[in-house]
Amino acid sequence: MGKSKLKKSKTSLSEMKTISLIATRAVTMGLSKNHLYTMMDIEACHTRGCPLDLDRLETANDVDFSHDISGIFMYLNRTTGKLTEFFHPRFAKSQ
Repeated sequence: MGKSKLKKSKTSLSEMKTISLIATRAVTMGLSKNHLYTMMDIEACHTRGCPLDLDRLETANDVDFSHDISGIFMYLNRTTGKLTEFFHPRFAKSQ
């Protein structure tokens, strides 16, 4: 048997729990209809494009939360994980 071609996730279990809470909130607020796809977008952005301060994003006020989630949905290149059109989330980690 050959080795699996699945890549090991760079996301910790703690981060995935927070991403799940963020996705739940996005669905509850009507920003998204699909919890899993929302998690995948946030995780891709966080690990491959723009590291996020997930704890601050989870507890953000509705306006800032909506800005970041909507922007990630709109400007995420799902092939590369990078954000396009110069979008920069308010809860991006300082680099």
